[in-house]
Amino acid sequence: MKTLIVEDDFISRRLLQRLLSAYGVCDIAVNGGEALAAIALGWEEKAPYDLICLDICMPGMDGQAALKAIRQQEATLGIGGLKGVKIIMTTASSDPSQIMQAFNTGCEAYIVKPVERQELVQHLMSLGLLGREPDQPNSTGHQP
Repeated sequence: MKTLIVEDDFISRRLLQRLLSAYGVCDIAVNGGEALAAIALGWEEKAPYDLICLDICMPGMDGQAALKAIRQQEATLGIGGLKGVKIIMTTASSDPSQIMQAFNTGCEAYIVKPVERQELVQHLMSLGLLGREPDQPNSTGHQP
């Protein structure tokens, strides 16, 4: 899984990177503009991101504007529906209007910080990015 973490706060970036690096490559952007550049590079290299964790509140281009721009760029490239990148919005705000705006713009999930591993993994599984946690025993009780 190739992930882009878009977060202006160092501690939050570090936590997400620590949680997600077990599942694949994690790149980092510190604002929406940098994220759009990284995403465009991924498309150009034919190695797009599978997941973007996108903070809502950032200086410059915030997460809501970045989400809208990502979905517009995908539409321009003919990428739509289930073929688009999975986007999980992350924020310290539980404001219902921000949550609804994010879902209406096209995010797949929304996590209120602090991000907890179990909640993040559940979202990854529900989005089809993980089959099951690699460190959990299978149905026979044995490690894979």
